[in-house]
Amino acid sequence: MEQPAPPAAGGGVRDAKGRLKYPGLFENAKKHKSSFVQFFIMTGILLTSIRSVGQKYRIWELKEESVALSQEQESITARMNDIKQSLRAEAAADPTGAFAARLRLLFGDD
Repeated sequence: MEQPAPPAAGGGVRDAKGRLKYPGLFENAKKHKSSFVQFFIMTGILLTSIRSVGQKYRIWELKEESVALSQEQESITARMNDIKQSLRAEAAADPTGAFAARLRLLFGDD
């Protein structure tokens, strides 16, 4: 008399030829539905957290860049004002006044 095959360890099932057949992903998911749902939810939360950290560091970089651009704008504005003042001083030294009139037109002074 032939003895029946012992049950497969680890949840596997023996096929007609006696080989172990392990359940596929979908069969396993059907058995452990809540575990798979929790796994996918936790994975989603982890990926969202990683993305949030990346965005936080990007915001910090943009704030630093904004401060640097503001400082550069102030520097350029001060430089323009210095150039205007030196041109006005030079125009004031011109006896004809043509240079001063032209500067008033360029700078929009009334």
